[in-house]
Amino acid sequence: MNSPGVENRAHVIVIGNEKGGSGKSTTAMHVAVALLKDGHSVATIDVDSRQGTFSRYIANRERFVASTGNAIEMPTHYRIEPAEPGKAGEHQLEKLKYLIEGAWANHSAIVIDSPGSDSPLSRFAHSYADTLITPINDSLVDFDVLAHVDGVKMTILAPSHYSEMVWEQKKIRAERDHGSIDWIVLRNRIGSLDSHNAREVDRLVKELSRRIGFRAVPGLSERVIFRELFLVGLTILDLKDATGTKALSHSHHAARQEVLTIVNAIGLHRPGINGS
Repeated sequence: MNSPGVENRAHVIVIGNEKGGSGKSTTAMHVAVALLKDGHSVATIDVDSRQGTFSRYIANRERFVASTGNAIEMPTHYRIEPAEPGKAGEHQLEKLKYLIEGAWANHSAIVIDSPGSDSPLSRFAHSYADTLITPINDSLVDFDVLAHVDGVKMTILAPSHYSEMVWEQKKIRAERDHGSIDWIVLRNRIGSLDSHNAREVDRLVKELSRRIGFRAVPGLSERVIFRELFLVGLTILDLKDATGTKALSHSHHAARQEVLTIVNAIGLHRPGINGS
């Protein structure tokens, strides 16, 4: 397949983190829907064949549309199935390449949810990113996926395995098509109360961002609404359509703004949900 020029193809957004429970699939779904509402044609790819959370989220959304008749926006969704015995994932890599390069010409954005562990498939997906979004829970335990910290001096010792992997994929991307990966780290589940832990994570994230070249962006707060929305396939941006004339709460408006902050950081704005 002939790859279109970088300037004429869809913007690839990979959601990646080698630690589970960081909110990757929730972030992926909200970014995809936000871009749809902003006027983009969006393809979504679930590379996490074992968990399949992103695909279940999409399936829940399809059931919501079927049961309510509410014509909410839907992406074109694909899923990488588990590797066949004896093929060592080669078929998966081939299919992912085919899906990404096929969607380049037919969409303006591609959102990929990658596995929460290191694998050839995850590394391959990362190497195609124009924007890489890494959600981390706002804790020193989760910061360890990015860098190792001296627990006594509270200083960064060295980038961790995941940061090193991203660096390698940046080099592969540059060699493939002279492109670059804009890396965004989201501090998810930031608590509403100030704490010593939160201040330390904030300081360390800022220091590491200067050392290894990512942008730190506020992520999604810990809200029950995000877990509830998964079950019906909706995002916080769908609530106006789904609830009709029912007024949104202050918490809902705050969550909506968190999503828009992430999408604005990606920089693919079109006239749409932001009203400009």
